[in-house]
Amino acid sequence: MERIIIKGGQLVNEGNIFSADVYIENGRIAEIGSQINRSADREINAEGKFVLPGIVDDQVHFREPGLTHKGDLYTEPKAAVAGGTTSYMEMPNTKPPAVTQEKLEEKYQAAAQKSLANYSFFMGATNDNLEEVLKTDGNRVCGVKIFMGSSTGNMLVDEPTTLDQLFAQVPILIATHCEDEATIRKNAAVYKEKYGENVPIACHPEIRNAEGCLLSSSMAIDLAKQHNTRLHILHISTQDELALFDNVTPLGEKRITSEVCVHHLYFNAAQYDSLGTQIKCNPAVKGLEHQSALLPALLDNRLDIIATDHAPHTWEEKQQSYFKAPSGVPLVQHSLNVMLEFYQQGKISLERIVEKMSHAPAVCFQLKERGYLREGYWADIAILDPNEKWTVKKSNIHYKCGWSPFEGHEFTGKVESTLVSGHLAYHKGQFNEAKMGERMEFNRS
Repeated sequence: MERIIIKGGQLVNEGNIFSADVYIENGRIAEIGSQINRSADREINAEGKFVLPGIVDDQVHFREPGLTHKGDLYTEPKAAVAGGTTSYMEMPNTKPPAVTQEKLEEKYQAAAQKSLANYSFFMGATNDNLEEVLKTDGNRVCGVKIFMGSSTGNMLVDEPTTLDQLFAQVPILIATHCEDEATIRKNAAVYKEKYGENVPIACHPEIRNAEGCLLSSSMAIDLAKQHNTRLHILHISTQDELALFDNVTPLGEKRITSEVCVHHLYFNAAQYDSLGTQIKCNPAVKGLEHQSALLPALLDNRLDIIATDHAPHTWEEKQQSYFKAPSGVPLVQHSLNVMLEFYQQGKISLERIVEKMSHAPAVCFQLKERGYLREGYWADIAILDPNEKWTVKKSNIHYKCGWSPFEGHEFTGKVESTLVSGHLAYHKGQFNEAKMGERMEFNRS
């Protein structure tokens, strides 16, 4: 592998911003210091730029196998890398779903051949695969995913006995999608009676409402407390749920953690008028009162991690009527830019963005030697030009689905280079696919 030196950048790491060089050898950070004078195969001038640890996105849907007309393990990791995301954890609701060890391993084998970013895959739980779930190697797999509300892929786990057994017996992190199915079905029936198939998209947060989220999240937390389970609740979208979470215990000691996604921070229900089903997702983008509560909760550590829930669908699929249009938004290429916009508005610091997008996922998932700029760690690095203005358009969208809810929007700040496990995978608009990403490992033994 190339020896690379990054010269003169402003490193954003572990709560500080400071000038330093970074020397990379054998895929790892060999030295961080001022004025490093070592021979290298490549020198990257980072003067005037920020050097960040690569983003770790703990929730994406890359659609392989079985749904590869809308995304796959080649296209979506490239989009991630273009946006500074070097590592991802992908969900099991593919076709077939990753609910056996054999199917799970097939995804790892596919990613090894084609994923430009580092990767891990959740093992999926169902109402009847506990034995398979318990075979999961927690040092090689990011966690177990339970859909406690139905979403894309119909992997709903709703048997109380099964849920109790999973929370009692799974020794590693359980990640949950929390929406109460009975609430959703009751609300959907009311709106279908009123509108038929033509339910207005603005009704989505009334059908998948805050009450349903709170009921399900409360149930998951009750189970976790009963069994001392390591629980991570995904994509919190309501102000109602925030009181469930602890912001006193240090992150590394928490048994129950939470995540917020960029679209719930950025959008609110008023934007259904302009964006329609483009922002239809589960849990729903909700009213301003919910959106406004999320960023303060992130800043005071009730919410621990920023992720995307990247979930591409084709433009044609998204143009269907309410019940037929699938839920999900493609986001992984633009997540850092969304958070930079909040930074430019004075709402969050760069140090906190790095904490919530790189450090905190590493801590929550006990990720081995990633998520920080540290000597000896893997060189997962994003180099950001904070002043470059650019507009999202079809020609620079790397998602296989080819669209983004940010199309036409001008961002300030652009990822110039991304290193994945020491490999310069993206530089000034060009991808280098000579080396793929690595399978992530976890310190849980």
